[in-house]
Amino acid sequence: MSARSPEATQGPPAVDRAGLIASGDGLRYSAAAESSSISRTHVLLIPSYNTGPKVYDTVRAARAQWNPVWVVTDGSTDGTPEGLREMAAADPGLKLFELPANEGKGAAVLHGLHAARAAGFTHALTMDSDGQHPDELIPAFMQASMQHPEMMVLGRPVFDASAPLLRVRGRRVSNWWTNLETLGAGIDDSLCGFRVYPVADLIAVMRHQPWMRRFDFDTEAVVRLAWRGVAPLNLAAPVKYLSAEEGGVSHFRYGRDNVLLTWMHLRLLLEFVLRLPGLLLRRAMRRPPFQR
Repeated sequence: MSARSPEATQGPPAVDRAGLIASGDGLRYSAAAESSSISRTHVLLIPSYNTGPKVYDTVRAARAQWNPVWVVTDGSTDGTPEGLREMAAADPGLKLFELPANEGKGAAVLHGLHAARAAGFTHALTMDSDGQHPDELIPAFMQASMQHPEMMVLGRPVFDASAPLLRVRGRRVSNWWTNLETLGAGIDDSLCGFRVYPVADLIAVMRHQPWMRRFDFDTEAVVRLAWRGVAPLNLAAPVKYLSAEEGGVSHFRYGRDNVLLTWMHLRLLLEFVLRLPGLLLRRAMRRPPFQR
């Protein structure tokens, strides 16, 4: 258990921590009894790493929109796991998973996916913990997934003036490569983390991949799901970049993460060339409804 940071003291008040359970896979989770309104098929999954008190606001907003909400803290050392543990002990619709060390966003999501499948969930909506994503659209994205369970529902970000120009231009490059690698499958945005995934399909594409565990997760996930025949359904989703004064925390590093994305696209392009005959054959036999 990490020591609580000064910032984390702005979190929820202390409550009874009954329900803390140790598991054998390195995770710990706390949860109260399920409420009657809980979804049996769709879970909201929030990976989190050192986002400070902003994660509490994100979780509260998510819980106002959906039940259940699961949070996976990826080796956080900012004291937020303790605060989230208290929230989960008091809230039947919230469950907390704690990874003992930082493994990356993709790894945190994968831990949540395995738990979701074991619990019987078929789909998971992922959203970032830093307050960027529109919690008010959670029900709409979940409903779209329920109407089209065979598809992945992808957020198409709508940026405001807070979006860094370099980040916006960089994702345009990533989107161009993604649509090349998927034969123009109709993926409007390759990097937005506000998405609903079919759980079994995403676990299947990650099972034999040593990659997809860090910042490369979002893009590689949609490419490999498209290769698997999972079509995208794109929905607009306003995205905001919070300033430090607003509590915004970013772990993106332009040099490190752009190198990671470049290496990812080189790998995917090579595999795309090898897969091309099969992709063309499948498209000739039955063109999937990539765009609705």
